[in-house]
Amino acid sequence: MKRPTIPALPSTARTTSRIVALTSLLTVAALSTTGCNGLVGGGAEGDDKGPIVLGMAIPMSGSSADTGPYMKNGAQLAVDEINAKGGVLGRKLQLQVEDDACDPKTAVAAANKLVAAHAAVSVGGYCSGATLPTLPIFDKRNIPMVIPAANSNQLVSQHLKHVFLINGTGSQQAAAAVAWLSKDGAKKVAVMDDNTSYSKDIADLTWAKLGTTGAPAKAVEEAVNPGESDYSPNVTSVLKSAPDYIYWTGYYQEGGLLIRQFRQAGYKGKFLVGDGSVDPKLVKIAGAEHGEGAFATMTQTPQTTPGAESWIASYKTKFGAEPGPYSTQSYDAVRVAAEAIRKAGSTDGDKVTASLEAMDGFKIFSGPLKFTADHTLSNGGFVILAVKDGQFVLRDSLK
Repeated sequence: MKRPTIPALPSTARTTSRIVALTSLLTVAALSTTGCNGLVGGGAEGDDKGPIVLGMAIPMSGSSADTGPYMKNGAQLAVDEINAKGGVLGRKLQLQVEDDACDPKTAVAAANKLVAAHAAVSVGGYCSGATLPTLPIFDKRNIPMVIPAANSNQLVSQHLKHVFLINGTGSQQAAAAVAWLSKDGAKKVAVMDDNTSYSKDIADLTWAKLGTTGAPAKAVEEAVNPGESDYSPNVTSVLKSAPDYIYWTGYYQEGGLLIRQFRQAGYKGKFLVGDGSVDPKLVKIAGAEHGEGAFATMTQTPQTTPGAESWIASYKTKFGAEPGPYSTQSYDAVRVAAEAIRKAGSTDGDKVTASLEAMDGFKIFSGPLKFTADHTLSNGGFVILAVKDGQFVLRDSLK
C-alpha cells in the first residue's frame, strides 16, 4: 500500500450502570477542578494564532504503558510530516500528550489538562474504561475526539456529537471472533473478560453470538479481577466446562498469565485473544512454549499491513525502534483531525465535527474513510493474527 497522501449494541445492564455512575461522578469532579466558567478548548472562536494543539491522552504508565509510546510516536510522525508541508491553515500542529494510565480518574485529570491547553481536537484513547469518562469533558467544550484505539460500543452508544472512532467497534470484533471460531472448527468456546468496559463489551457480544446457527457452542463465560497474579480459581472453573477454545478479551498482562496458567493446568485446546492483548509481551509473560500458536482478533498492525514498508522505515528512522500496535491508527487519527480542520477552514469544534461527518474517501491505513451515522467505521477491518516465533503475524484476512 502506498502511504496515504497527507492533505451499537448495548452491553449488560450491570456494566452500563456502573460506567454511567462512574462517568457522572468523574464529570462532576472534572467540573469542580476546572471551575464553572465553561472553559473551552482550542476550538474557541478567536483562538486562531500560534500552533494548533492536538491533545492525546494515552497510557504512558501502568499495566498498558508499553502501548503509549507506539501511539505517541505514530501521532508525532504524522504531525512532523504535516508541519514539513506547511501545517494546516498556515499554522503548525503541536502534539500534547498526557498520561491517562488506563485509569478513569487519571484520564479525567489528563483530559482537563488538554482542555486547559486549548486542544482543538483529541486524538487519544486506548483503554475504553479510561476514555469513557473523558467523553463529556471534551464534548461539552465542543472539542472533537478522533479515537484511534479504544473501541467499546459504549463510546458511541451515548451518541455524543463530537465523538468519532477510527478503530473497529466491539460488535465488529465479536463478529470477527465468531467468524474465525466457526471457520477454525471450534466446538465449545469459553469466553473470558476482565470486567472493564472494553473487555466485557466484546465478551458479552461474543457470548450472545455463540450457540446460534452455524456458531460454536457455549462453554462458560468467566470474569477475572485484573492485576492479580494467581488465576487458578478461574482456570479451574473454566476447565470444568471442557472448552476446546478460550477467547480472552482483556489486556496482555492478564492474558499472558492466563495462557501460562491454563497450560500448566493441562489445557490442550486453543486460545484466541482480543486486540488489547496484541503485544509481544503477551508471549513473554505466557512463555514462548505456551504462547506460540495463539490467535488474535485485531485491526491492522504496521507489520501486517500490505505496502506499509516505507512507513515502517520512516518510523524506525525517526524513533530508532520498530512501530507497534496502534501506531498506524494514531498516525491516521492526526491526519484525519488535520484534514477535518483544513476542510472546515477553522478550529471551531462544531465546524470540525461537521467536516468529520462529511468525510468521504479520505485515505487511511484501513481504507477510504467514511463514518457511519454512529461515527464509527462502516467496516471494522478485523483480521486474525497468530503468534509465530514470538511475534504476531497475519493468519487470516477474513475476507
